[in-house]
Amino acid sequence: MFNWEGVSEFVAVAEAESFTKAAKQLGISTAQVSRQVSALETRMATKLFHRTTRKVSVSEVGRIYYQHCRQVLNGLEEAERAITNLQSTPRGLLKITAPVTYGEKTLAPLVNDFIAKYPELEVKINLTNQNVDLIDDGYDLAIRLGQLKDSSIMAKRLGSRTQYVCASPDYVSTFGIPHSLSELEQHNCLLGTLDYWRFQENGKTRNVRVKGNLICNSGYALVDAAIKGIGIIQLPEYYVLPFLEDGQLVPLLEQNRQPKEGIWALYPHNRHLSPKVRMLLDYLSEALS
Repeated sequence: MFNWEGVSEFVAVAEAESFTKAAKQLGISTAQVSRQVSALETRMATKLFHRTTRKVSVSEVGRIYYQHCRQVLNGLEEAERAITNLQSTPRGLLKITAPVTYGEKTLAPLVNDFIAKYPELEVKINLTNQNVDLIDDGYDLAIRLGQLKDSSIMAKRLGSRTQYVCASPDYVSTFGIPHSLSELEQHNCLLGTLDYWRFQENGKTRNVRVKGNLICNSGYALVDAAIKGIGIIQLPEYYVLPFLEDGQLVPLLEQNRQPKEGIWALYPHNRHLSPKVRMLLDYLSEALS
């Protein structure tokens, strides 16, 4: 009979490229992971990893072994999910993180509805504009907006958002309308956490550096300043649509508006989705699509 000892530890280290991170994911000690992998290497009479004081990398033989082990573990995880999915009621802890404003206005109310439907759940939501580490901090899901950079995580698109450039009628009447991206340098552009705005020009994305006399990490504060005629803003629709609709703000540079950006749910690539996470993802996807 095949000896499974060390296989899960080997796969975890190969994917995390770290014995310490693998131990955290598996919920065991680093020493135990090291012992299991060493025993596996001894049993197979081959070196699966190249180890230095700074880095762990998979050997050529290890890469081949990893591909086969990953397929086998995927099959076992799928079998376990098939059984677990028979339990239709999600229960237990869900840990989620999301940006502050989007979380307050959109995500949290939807999650609250989900909790009301499944009261056996315990949910912890951390609203922060900082990018937390999903694996090290133990999050099941992270909600991210716009363009994604980290390729080491899985992402499911839940919906989309649109960025609007706008100003008050008073500002426009006093300072005029920018008709091109180059004219933005002549205007007072109110900034958030970035010093550039993103546009579409000739079918390509273009980042335009802008400046103004107000920098603030609160979208609501920037909207208030724009309504009072202080300058121009670029913000997602959930900040500005009500004010565009009632005329307190007017849209600008519509011809250069970026295509809709994604609203994403992220989760670690080496962590299979439990039924409670999968059900929440489906619920959010339906609500936000």
